[in-house]
Amino acid sequence: MSDISEDENEITFTVKFLGRVEVYHSEGLQVLTEAAEVLKSQDKGIEKTKKRNKVSLFLSVSGVDILEHKTKFMLYTCPLSSMSFCGVHQTKPNVFGFVAKHPAADMNHCYLFQSKKFSHLLVSVIGDAFQASRRDEAVSGHRDLVVEALRHKNKVLQKENKELKKRLAALLGTGAERGDSHVQ
Repeated sequence: MSDISEDENEITFTVKFLGRVEVYHSEGLQVLTEAAEVLKSQDKGIEKTKKRNKVSLFLSVSGVDILEHKTKFMLYTCPLSSMSFCGVHQTKPNVFGFVAKHPAADMNHCYLFQSKKFSHLLVSVIGDAFQASRRDEAVSGHRDLVVEALRHKNKVLQKENKELKKRLAALLGTGAERGDSHVQ
């Protein structure tokens, strides 16, 4: 499976999710550094064999969704309007993250990810999406986030359905061939 998939107004990257940490400042590279240190100190009690979660980072003009890679279960959704900062870690160029305000509580979270190839590109893409959403909001007003989330979920399920149909057709085609060779 490729690390990047594109649609007209959305893009998905496969990355490792390092974690989410509550932060007290909403901007600056220091926030990423501090959040990474918190995660590192939490990991000291965890065995080294534990793998990081592979996630699909789904970017669109409405926000960033973090989906469990295999099941496409939505772990977090962050509207672009809630984001205040995005950047690459100062000393670890494969680590990047963003800060977003929690939708219901008066707190900010830093979401950290790891990607060997795409850290700088993802930060750039998220920044571009943020700027595009600001332009769209100025023109069309605030979008209904529930509708956007449902549209996204529908799109994900349609893609999954299409993939499963292809796999089923391939299995049935292979089974039919095997069945024909045994019946003579």
